[in-house]
Amino acid sequence: MQKFIVLYCMPMAGLEDWMKMPAEERKAQEDDMKAKWDAWMAANKGLMDGPTAGVGMTKRITTQGVADAKNDIMLYSIVQGESQEAVAKAFEGHPHLEIPGGWIDVSAVNYLPGMAA
Repeated sequence: MQKFIVLYCMPMAGLEDWMKMPAEERKAQEDDMKAKWDAWMAANKGLMDGPTAGVGMTKRITTQGVADAKNDIMLYSIVQGESQEAVAKAFEGHPHLEIPGGWIDVSAVNYLPGMAA
């Protein structure tokens, strides 16, 4: 089995628009999404190789120093599967894709020599 990192993304502008919704409407959408997400996770628990976690505020480090930055990554998971294609296929129809403009990236984890976990 190979490990993969799964990135759950959406445009920052979409998140900013969503945060402008009335709290009651957002809560209803969150509850609906959580129920669908929990069902998907239960059906695909064999893929998971650790918890799914949110990604917080970003600090970008460059040769000019450290600065606040924004990116489109909301959450990540580490999963395992036979191939990238098999893992990607498993994520087709994932509830995250119901978010307007949302997408999911699946990338192989390629450990640096001597750095494998």
